[in-house]
Amino acid sequence: MAESLPPASHDGDRRSSRGRRRAHADPDREARKGRSGPAAGVKNSDGRPAGRAPSRKNGKHPPERRSGDDGATAPRRPDGHPDKPAPPSTASRQAYAAIDLGTNNCRLLIARAQGENFMVIDAFSRVVRLGEGLAQSGRLSDEAMERALGALKVCSQKLRRRNVHLARSVATEACRRASNGQDFIDRVREETGIVLDVISAQEEARLAVLGCHVLLERGEGPAMIFDIGGGSTELVLIETGDVVPRILDWQSVPWGVVSLTESFPAQEGEDDAQRLARYRDMRRKVADSFRQFSRRLEPFRTIPRQEDENGPRLLGTSGTVTTLASVHLGLEQYDRQAVDGLIVPAQAMRGIASDLSTMDFGQRAELPCIGHDRAELVVAGCAILETILDLWPATRLGVADRGIREGILRSLMGGTHAHSGSLARPLSPREQPL
Repeated sequence: MAESLPPASHDGDRRSSRGRRRAHADPDREARKGRSGPAAGVKNSDGRPAGRAPSRKNGKHPPERRSGDDGATAPRRPDGHPDKPAPPSTASRQAYAAIDLGTNNCRLLIARAQGENFMVIDAFSRVVRLGEGLAQSGRLSDEAMERALGALKVCSQKLRRRNVHLARSVATEACRRASNGQDFIDRVREETGIVLDVISAQEEARLAVLGCHVLLERGEGPAMIFDIGGGSTELVLIETGDVVPRILDWQSVPWGVVSLTESFPAQEGEDDAQRLARYRDMRRKVADSFRQFSRRLEPFRTIPRQEDENGPRLLGTSGTVTTLASVHLGLEQYDRQAVDGLIVPAQAMRGIASDLSTMDFGQRAELPCIGHDRAELVVAGCAILETILDLWPATRLGVADRGIREGILRSLMGGTHAHSGSLARPLSPREQPL
């Protein structure tokens, strides 16, 4: 049996580079519009109150450790007296929060339900490089943990300022792989009050699909959605229906922009030929990891199609695809309104990836929308993207600036925050059930 995702409405038709208005609002713009309300008690996704950091033996909490994704003390008026408690929230005013702590980024989204969609009222994103050095040491470094903790403390403060009804915070590949991952999770709870759920690769893939599948081009036949992360990449083959897709097959590999970059580090003084050779090695490593999945896809790649179809549908959600889409559009600075929902010729993305692979760090850093922060990691992202295009030969690539956080929010608002089981795929003739 293939898994059906929880219902999620189509919040807009397919977008084009003309940048039509989207039902999923711009997080930064909506954050500026948002009004802080009295803090309410926040619950974790398992229904337990998300209390403050665990009590000390003397019953006191240091001031810097009182934040969390929980009910905080009521805000005070300028005269120093507490505000009156807010009246009971209606469903339309309840806020939901999602935190996604990945190998490279820490992201927060706070939203309220708006019909069958939601309106973002606050957002935060910061590059933390939590998985830096993990491929070599097998551990989260002290510096990486400090960066992540700093970002999570900002998230905690935002959660306290919003009338959050329910929150879920997840951690992905870096915390799954690190030998000290649980120690870090415990420290996060102690210092911020945020309870991180280290989710499986299956759950990560499910949430990514749930968060972005509405941006798929309309069409018949199976479609592929992928998420290039910092420490892993997930590919999910789906069959679209009237409302929700069915998951036909999926695969996760431990290659993301951070893990692949660290496994194939650039050497000082490289020339074009050496950079190209390293890029080909990256692509070969990723292709090897997807080899079995590629064999399982063969029946789906050979499905007859109508002459007017554009080939198999493909949608990507990651910093790699949004960055390359920005380069494709020639943007001077990143513009989510122009990128989220964009459909780009796959060949154009291949061309950009090929060009970036032969540039040195300085040349990449000078490009708008790449800059110093992305210049080191974007080549690995290009290698993964081109490998996916080999695997699923679409002529057009959909671009999504949404994913796990949006999937979490839709799950919370739909009452489906509990894990809904593992993703299913058909067994091949050679496979036997456990």
